[in-house]
Amino acid sequence: MTDVPESTDESDVRIRDALIAGSERTLAEVYDTYGPVVYGVALHITREQGAAEDIVQDVFVELWRRPERFDPQRAPLRGWLCMLARRRGIDWTRRRRTRPDLSPTAVELASSGFEDDVLVSTAYKQVRKAVEDLPTPHRQAIFLAYYHGLTYRDVAKALGIPEGTAKWRLRSALRRIGEQLTAEGFEDATLE
Repeated sequence: MTDVPESTDESDVRIRDALIAGSERTLAEVYDTYGPVVYGVALHITREQGAAEDIVQDVFVELWRRPERFDPQRAPLRGWLCMLARRRGIDWTRRRRTRPDLSPTAVELASSGFEDDVLVSTAYKQVRKAVEDLPTPHRQAIFLAYYHGLTYRDVAKALGIPEGTAKWRLRSALRRIGEQLTAEGFEDATLE
């Protein structure tokens, strides 16, 4: 498979079968084809870029880990992925509405002064930009490890790559982020 064709029952069956067989290439093609649509659904519901990005990662990790859950006879792949994103977005919105954020970071920010808030916001944006500037394989590894709390072994399994490759991608990504932050004026931005 070189390109993921527009969704048809036959092409969706081939895609599902390739994913069940562990085709990392197929996952990448599905991500490239449907990632923006899934992101749009998640962003529409959550209204937050970070939450939408997390939901996209969750949806594609779900597809990678359990491709057999997708049934091309019931819905096209695009619709199934958007349905997952919609459900996760609604869940995220409900959790956000019903539970105040009492994480240590939130408590610290609430009790800090305005200057601290500005510094934290600026640092967050610069780190976020550094992550977004990473090559796709490195960015995927970072999202899984740091945004989803997976170990490098779990990252390797989720991406279908050897553990050594997952370790290398994470270290390389952290080094690149550190170099970019140092270049932007952060002191001691080594992240390894």
